[in-house]
Parts: sequence; structure tokens; C-alpha cells
Amino acid sequence: MITRAQFLWGSLAAAFASSASGQAMAQSVAEAAGQAEWRQNYDAASRVRVTRSNTPILSQPALAATEEVIERYRDIAARGGWGTVPGERLKLGSRSNTVVALRQRLIMTGDLDPAAGSSPVYDSYVEAGVRRFQARHGLNTTGALNSATLASMNVPVETRLRQLELNVVRLRSYAGNLGNRYVIVNIPAAVVETVEAGNVVSRHAAGVGKIDRQSPIMNAKITEVNFNPFWTVPASIIRKDLIPKMRKEPTYLTDNKIRIFNGAGQELQPSQVNWNSDEATRYMFKQDPGGDTNSMGFVRINIPNPHGVYMHDTPSRGIFGDDFRFVSSGCVRIQNVRDYIQWLLAETPGWTREQIDETFRAGQRLDARLAQPVNVYWTYITAWATPDGLVQFREDIYNRDGVGVPIARGPATDEAQDEMLN
Repeated sequence: MITRAQFLWGSLAAAFASSASGQAMAQSVAEAAGQAEWRQNYDAASRVRVTRSNTPILSQPALAATEEVIERYRDIAARGGWGTVPGERLKLGSRSNTVVALRQRLIMTGDLDPAAGSSPVYDSYVEAGVRRFQARHGLNTTGALNSATLASMNVPVETRLRQLELNVVRLRSYAGNLGNRYVIVNIPAAVVETVEAGNVVSRHAAGVGKIDRQSPIMNAKITEVNFNPFWTVPASIIRKDLIPKMRKEPTYLTDNKIRIFNGAGQELQPSQVNWNSDEATRYMFKQDPGGDTNSMGFVRINIPNPHGVYMHDTPSRGIFGDDFRFVSSGCVRIQNVRDYIQWLLAETPGWTREQIDETFRAGQRLDARLAQPVNVYWTYITAWATPDGLVQFREDIYNRDGVGVPIARGPATDEAQDEMLN
């Protein structure tokens, strides 16, 4: 049995080994703790880590890398693929025969160095390999073998190969000139990239459309930034959300500073509307500006398009820490929106970062029209690679791939999901 003291000594050994000068010390510490089973036969610096590539998802280098990876996955499939990892919840310090299967699975896809061996102990090297796997699949990098990680890990190589082959066709459709400055919204990844001169300038976690209210795939142009905007509630949200909400919570509109107007522009009180009918669909609902209460937060980014969608800030910034961010009615919510609009307005005179911050502070209702509209591509890419050989997969959340990848994540907490494994 591994004691807490032994565990801590083992962790210290791994930490010291991360520098060349600490290798000898790490070995002596491990031996002093009687930790032969935790001792590693390769340097901690050899742990494989995920670096953030500056290669855009939509680019010639990403396309070429994905084509190369397809050959690699065909080879893995020809050699029999990878085995399944048994359904057992594991974390740092766990001991189980399942860890042996986990090590082999991680080695197959380059998430763990083969020198890690076949120990049944879930050591810091296995944990680092699991973190790398999680990062490649858009999961929270907990380092623990939880239910979502296990589900992604047990997708057969043949399925992943079909996913890559399907997505390389999508990538080829963007092989033309996308512009010197452009924005990519990758819906399955719930991520936004800003791109300039062929390199990613910034990445932003995003909230995108729910499964039953999908964000559209489209090419458009970003033309304007609205500071401290009013929000006019779309008809679909009035019908699906607002009416049911008012039946349960009669003060909902007042609490959220949403006002009602009839066709003549006259303001109505909530008590004047029959909420047990569809009467409300004949009115306009308008939410007052206010970054902490308005559904669009401090900023709306206008994208003229036939779907009526746009990008915006949100007062619910906690969603950006989740790995399941399919939460909107089709629009896209942006993390770190100030950085995003600073990049959008970089070529528009008078809009320095100081001016943007001052507009936020003042709560001014202002519109900034971009001097040069920026191309934006709302895409659906579930598998791609980067020139460093890193392969990324995301769930087919809208079931557009049709290759049978299970949905491993959901709005439920990971801890709740993990109960299914016990």
C-alpha cells in the first residue's frame, strides 16, 4: 500500500527530475522513500505536453497535416487498432490493472512515451498523458480518467479515421484565399480564432447553439461593434422560453429589465398580457443596456446574415470554464470580449484599447463601424491536425458527421457522470 508520505516523496522526485541538475536528487529521494514502483526510467522532461499551435484550423498547413494524419490512422487500423480501456474511475495514485491498458492506449496515439512502461500505478506520467489526451479532445484537463475521457478514449480507430476523412473534405472547401485578417468560429470545438497573416492571434472559448437550436454554418463579414446594446428578444425565444418563464415567474421581465412594446410603440405592463396564450408573440420585447443584466453583456458584434445570428458578450461568463458550451439559441458568446473587439477594431481609427475600456466604464451606447469589414467563417470541423503532428477531435454535437461518435459530455457535471462508472 502506498502511504501519503511515499506519494508526496514520489511527486517531489518527479518535480526535481524536470531539470537536469535535479535528476540525481530525484533518484535518491525516491529510493529513500522506498518508492521503487514509482521510480521512472526516463526524465520527467520527456513528458509529452500539448502546446497551443498558432496554425489556424482553416489553413493550408492544417489541411496538409490532416492529410498526413489520415495515413497514420490508417496504419494504426491496419495493425488492429487500439484496445478498450475498462470502465473504472482512476486518478493520480490509483493502482489497478486498468492502468496497464490505459498506458498502452495513450502510447498508441502518442500521448505517452513508450518508456513509461506497463506499471499498474497511475503515476504522474500517466496523469500527464491523460491531460494531453483530454486537451486534444476538448475536455477539461483534469488528468483523471473520468466518464467523458473514457468515452472518447474508447471510440474505435476506424471511427476516428472516418471522422478525419470526412473533415479533410471540409477543410479542402476552405482552401482558397480567406483574407489577410479573418475570424473562425469552430462550432463543435466552441472556439473562436482570430487570424492575421496566416497565424492565430488569439483564441476565445465560445458558447454556441444548443443541439435543438443550432448555430448555422455560414460565411459572412463582421461590420460593426455595438457597445452597451439593447437586446430585442427574437420571436423564437419569446415562444420557446419567455412565455413559459412568465407562467412560472410573473416578475421575470421586471427582474431582468425587459420591457414590452406593441405595434404602435406603446409600452405595456406584463399584467396586460395573457401569458396563457400566444398573445406575447405579437409584441416586441426589449432588454435595457447593462453588462451585468443584458443578455448580450456589454457588446454585440454585428454580422449581416440571413439567419439573424451575431456574436456577443455575456453576463454568464462562468460557461467559459465548462467543456460543454452548447448553450445558446444560435448566436455565439465570446470569452475575453475586450481582446476580441480590440483586434476587430485595430484598423478602425479612434478605437484604441484605452478608448474601448473607457466606453465600457462609461456605459455609453455607441456603435463602431469597422473601417474594413472582417471575414468570418462559422464552420463545423470535428477532426483536424496541426503541423506538429497533434491530432484534435471534437464531438459531433449536431450529428453532422454520422459516423457514430458518442456524445461524451453534457450539461451535467462530470462528477455526476462519474457516478455511472461506480
